[in-house]
Amino acid sequence: MNKEIRRKDRAVTDISQIIKIIDQAKILHLGLIDSGFPYIVPLHYGYEYDSNEDMFVFYMHGAKAGRKIDLIRNNSNACIELETDIELDPADDIPCQYGSFYSSVIGQGYASMVDDLEEKRRALNLLMENQTGKTFEFTEKMAAAVAVIKVEIREYTAKAKVKMAQ
Repeated sequence: MNKEIRRKDRAVTDISQIIKIIDQAKILHLGLIDSGFPYIVPLHYGYEYDSNEDMFVFYMHGAKAGRKIDLIRNNSNACIELETDIELDPADDIPCQYGSFYSSVIGQGYASMVDDLEEKRRALNLLMENQTGKTFEFTEKMAAAVAVIKVEIREYTAKAKVKMAQ
């Protein structure tokens, strides 16, 4: 993590807290570049954290052809965003003071397609474990039927505005 954030009072820097945010979020927003414009798609995901490299590796799956696959093959630059703990922070009758409680992670890195069968199987299991809490046996046929996207994130930030106990 090496990006600066403006609201340092909301920065989350403890890696165990960042992992907790990633574990609780269930949808990852993947940002890609499409002719100079952002293209963002919400996806289910699985991930691994490499503490030696301070790097997250996110895996998503989808159809073997389509816009996001074409975009990744054309330009590997990617970003991710995840959020959880979303709740309105009310301000009674002062509309400009309303806000939200939240926890979020944003990162930049590089996307690629996973072709190796064993990595695909591991990635699909990470995805299922994150979404269901269970692991599964993926056959070669099952893994071959889908595309698996890998996004390596070395630059990331995490923020939270938490509700104080009352």
